[in-house]
Amino acid sequence: FGSLASSQDRDKAYVGFATLPNQVHRKSVKKGFDFTLMVSGESGLGKSTLVDSLFLTNLYKDRTIRNADERITKTLEITKHAVDIEERGVRVKLTIVDTPGFGDAIDNTDCWKPIVNYIDEQFEHYFRDENGLNRKNIQDNRVHCLLYFISPLGHGIRPLDVEFMKAVHEKVNIVPVIAKADTLTPAEVAQTKQKIRDEIEQHDINIYQFPDCESDEDDDFKQQYNQLKNSVPFAVIGSNTLIQKKGKEVRGRTYPWGVVEVEDPTHCEFLKLRNMLIQTHMQDLKDVTQEVHYENYRAQCIQTMTRIGAKDRTRTKISRQSMSELSLPMLPLAETEKLIREKDEELRRMQEMLEKMQQQIQQTQGEQSDTL
Repeated sequence: FGSLASSQDRDKAYVGFATLPNQVHRKSVKKGFDFTLMVSGESGLGKSTLVDSLFLTNLYKDRTIRNADERITKTLEITKHAVDIEERGVRVKLTIVDTPGFGDAIDNTDCWKPIVNYIDEQFEHYFRDENGLNRKNIQDNRVHCLLYFISPLGHGIRPLDVEFMKAVHEKVNIVPVIAKADTLTPAEVAQTKQKIRDEIEQHDINIYQFPDCESDEDDDFKQQYNQLKNSVPFAVIGSNTLIQKKGKEVRGRTYPWGVVEVEDPTHCEFLKLRNMLIQTHMQDLKDVTQEVHYENYRAQCIQTMTRIGAKDRTRTKISRQSMSELSLPMLPLAETEKLIREKDEELRRMQEMLEKMQQQIQQTQGEQSDTL
């Protein structure tokens, strides 16, 4: 009887809010997820091949390889590829933003400006939709992650790489990768990784920072997490060619001395990059985009709007004073005072909103600095 009574007490104590995670899961799966990935870097580093390898797609089946003359005259362009991926009932709307032509010109001065403008335009569209009437169906086209490809032959990052990353590091999550890592020996890979890390720190470039692992995780997960965190920049190889090896098909490249497998962790860090993007940090990349990069942009917009409103108010006062001195007809005093009060109230609301946003940004940055 004692065990029966205790079970009844437990039933009485059960409220039901433990099912909330299941409710959120069902709603999220039904709605689906959006993720925008931008890839950039000089031509010939295998960006298109790696993207197809990451998501098992064929986004570039109609792509043609331009000759040297066409590359010289071709300027940078922004291309978008959208694909819906479904796996075990979970749908992801994946958008790949490619930047063909980046760094191909003889004079690459300010060649990154179209990319910076594109990122800002997506923030602007989201800001307008967020402050519009139809807020329920906001389409999120903001860039959540930028895979920046670094040449394995430069033994570090070039001045162009530095200028580009410094232009976008406060607008997007940068994840640097060393392309075509099969051209380097393991010792050269380690040396190149360390040199790139040192140069990124030397130039004060902010790349994507992995959040700290939760303390209640098991030791194996913590070890894998730390290995993933310490692998940046990822040394990767991309290939869509299926090769027969020991009776099974693998994706890789065939050389006279053997086969390089894309998904073999002893050959490259392709699996680590894919796990980071898809399995472990996709949501965190979206959260950092929303809570840090977009909030900074939003605060700047409101500051600009506040300054413009203050200038308009000052200009109105000066104009009224000038009209009074010239004995020109003016609006009735009551109507003028009403307009001024409305303008003052609007400025006050915008100032309060700006102060709240700045407090949220400072709190978020403080939490991030505490976790580092």
